Amino acid sequence: MSSSGYGYDRITGEKFASRSEVIGQNGMVATSHPLATQIGLDILKQGGTAIDAAIAANIALGLMEPTGNGIGGDLFAIVWDAKTRKLYGLNASGPAPKNISIDYFNSKGLNKIPSYGPLPITVPGAVDGWVKLHEKFGKLSFKSLFLPTIEYANNGFPVTETIAYYLDRSKERFENYPNFKEVWIKNGKMPVKGELFKNPQLANTLAIIADKGRAGFYEGQIAKTMADFIQSQGGFLSYEDLASFHSEWTPPVSSNYRGFDVWELPPNGQGIAALQILNILENYDLQKMGLFSSEYIHLFTEAKKLAFADRAKYYADPNFSKIPVKELISKSYADERSKLIDFNKAAATDQAGVLESGDTIYLTAADQYGNMISLIQSNYRGMGSGMMPPGLGFMLQDRGELFSLNKDHRNALVGGKRPFHTIIPAFVTKDGKPFMSFGVMGGATQPQAHAQIIINMIDFGLNLQEAGDAPRIVHSGSSQPTDEIMQNGGTLSLESGFGKMIENELTSKGHKLKYEPGIFGGYQAIMLKNGVYFGASETRKDGQAAGY
Repeated sequence: MSSSGYGYDRITGEKFASRSEVIGQNGMVATSHPLATQIGLDILKQGGTAIDAAIAANIALGLMEPTGNGIGGDLFAIVWDAKTRKLYGLNASGPAPKNISIDYFNSKGLNKIPSYGPLPITVPGAVDGWVKLHEKFGKLSFKSLFLPTIEYANNGFPVTETIAYYLDRSKERFENYPNFKEVWIKNGKMPVKGELFKNPQLANTLAIIADKGRAGFYEGQIAKTMADFIQSQGGFLSYEDLASFHSEWTPPVSSNYRGFDVWELPPNGQGIAALQILNILENYDLQKMGLFSSEYIHLFTEAKKLAFADRAKYYADPNFSKIPVKELISKSYADERSKLIDFNKAAATDQAGVLESGDTIYLTAADQYGNMISLIQSNYRGMGSGMMPPGLGFMLQDRGELFSLNKDHRNALVGGKRPFHTIIPAFVTKDGKPFMSFGVMGGATQPQAHAQIIINMIDFGLNLQEAGDAPRIVHSGSSQPTDEIMQNGGTLSLESGFGKMIENELTSKGHKLKYEPGIFGGYQAIMLKNGVYFGASETRKDGQAAGY
């Protein structure tokens, strides 16, 4: 362990470490795609803010990593503003169409909202999120942030290995959906690794947004095309749904973990589950247990089950239900919940469902002025719903699938209501000063991974890169917020690196194990120490952290 006890001034030396941290004085950008990182870095060098850089990088990722995000999806962000020395949270998740209802699904004999097609579509919030972020924290012109991606969309960019893999997997799912082949399939094939891919339709769409701002997407011809297409396919999205949407500034909430304030956004997202897990685990000496111990893995899993039982019951749109956030993230509540943990036996029952599988991008940026941003964006299931409005070059999200069709559930489908959301950005402060901006992609993996990143650094002394490289624990089968179902303990998945002895010890406690060679999530992070930025990027993706 480092002399500091928190691992951020040590030499990378763990067996699982992939590379050193990236260190820069004037700025840092970390995204899941090297070209997007470079676009963000160029924005910083032009004098732009971290928020300008993050928006430009996110625009690029919609083109370059369409298997995880795009302008058809939603966005959440936490921003450290150097001027006011405060954190700001943005919830840019869109609601269900106003005219949709549970009664419609009952009349069709459906007990679940479909994963694909027109019915799970909610209003895409990302573009309005960019506008709100830029209005409050931007410095360069809004239009300039679009120009690099428009050029790549018109002239082409080489497809990376990971994205080529996910694109190939998407072919069978989406090739027969309207307008998909025109954008994605050439000579019967999806783009392959190293191929120069162009999307002139998306370039045209981005050019309109760059020129007209919010009105270019939520009003006018693009909005009309989206609404008309979805209704022609049997969906409910209307022009009015789009024109009336505005994202919300929402204060982040925090809990202190061993002297560090960990910040998340409140529901309709799942961020506070990470705080609940950390609050429970703060009662135990994890450092003594060690990362590679069945004792720690068992304790983490049981804490996660307790937090996710609450997630199933309480997390929803706070505009429609009173969510007891303060109580859920209190230390006293965590103390009571921790008494339910049996050190020798895995809990056999909890409010459970199916682990959500969502593909997402996470990025973070920091600038010469001291601003930092933690931003996450997603279309939910990979590329999204399969619904591609004609001529626009992008797919709409299917986030509405996460509504419950149980009228008594807090997360019940109601027209104009935002669904439970999986994507969550995170931030850490120390003594009121910015310390770390980070996030991890991957459905219900996210709050579990957030807690693990914090524990890896604070309890186990890992540095910023090692904290993400370390093998991860993911428990599934524990609460889907569409219902509250009891299951027999769920499944504990371990990435490679923990060892057979640990697996045997966990099995003896009653855990059902699933061995995974990878891949859980995708991590990016920036840390500020003594006026210098440290960056880390996920080795499970094509990511890159770069500074100057």
